[in-house]
Amino acid sequence: MEHSLCFRPFALQFMILVLCVLNISVHASDFPLTLDYYAKTCPTVFDMVRKESECAVLSNPRNAALIIRLHFHDCFVQGCDASVLLDDTISLKGEKKAAPNRNSLKGYDIIDKIKNMVESECPGIVSCADILTIAARDAVILVGGPYWDVPVGRKDSVTAGHDLAESNIPTPNQSLLSLISKFLYQGLSVTDMVALSGSHTIGVARCTNYRDRIYGDFRATTRLNPISEPYLAKLKSSCPNNGGDNNITTLDHVTPNLFDNSYYHILLKGEGLLNSDQELYSSVFGVQTKELVKKYAADPITFFQQFADSMVKMGNILNPESFVTGEVRKNCRFVNT
Repeated sequence: MEHSLCFRPFALQFMILVLCVLNISVHASDFPLTLDYYAKTCPTVFDMVRKESECAVLSNPRNAALIIRLHFHDCFVQGCDASVLLDDTISLKGEKKAAPNRNSLKGYDIIDKIKNMVESECPGIVSCADILTIAARDAVILVGGPYWDVPVGRKDSVTAGHDLAESNIPTPNQSLLSLISKFLYQGLSVTDMVALSGSHTIGVARCTNYRDRIYGDFRATTRLNPISEPYLAKLKSSCPNNGGDNNITTLDHVTPNLFDNSYYHILLKGEGLLNSDQELYSSVFGVQTKELVKKYAADPITFFQQFADSMVKMGNILNPESFVTGEVRKNCRFVNT
């Protein structure tokens, strides 16, 4: 996937347009985002996002996972351009009703609230794409995860990618090779994939997304360990073979509200809730991923460092068109009129 990173005055905007017309690759290193993009125009933006994110997560720790998931699903479709936040209109088909997002993504109201606060102080300055990216970092910190600096300067798209959401976003039952291909398409490595999957140390999943796993090879990946049987029984009681599609359970049943490396210990035991999670350790093709799972399980500091680096890398997946036709939305749900 080709990346573009930063908005500048007209000269740079024109350069990006020429590169797009000539079909010349625009990479992250060509136009880097900057840490001080809002230093003069909205110097308090990071403080405002942090305060609103803190209110949301303190009121309900699950909100941290909702914000992070929004960011992931945004970046995997057209790059990190806030297209995931757009509502359907007569002239625009948004991404919210695409299969991987429908009944899965929530937390839009949290971003709305942050945006309203930022707009009250810095009208028309800070993009929804930057707000979502900053909020994802803050959400991780608020539940015990690592800090990283967030480069900013993204623009909001005026389009959405419903069909791309259907094809680009990883799904719970995918095989390891399919998962790897989707991450590589975004310019993310196998190491990035395993580290970013560690965000499943928080959050929940719907029964419909893990039913095949618990009635399938769960016992095989646990090697029929009797210690895992009570957990499996609990999962089956909340997710019957027929019905209960919307019942939820935590992705990490050990420390569900804490961002730590417990997720990898769960995979080592063969107890990953989603097939796409357990594949990282149990797939016959997972030579590299298996070693990474063991590495992050043994060393939480290494996991935190790699997760932070991979989040920055994912946040730098941008939509070149957004720097030509993009904008700073007044309302994250709608293109400006």
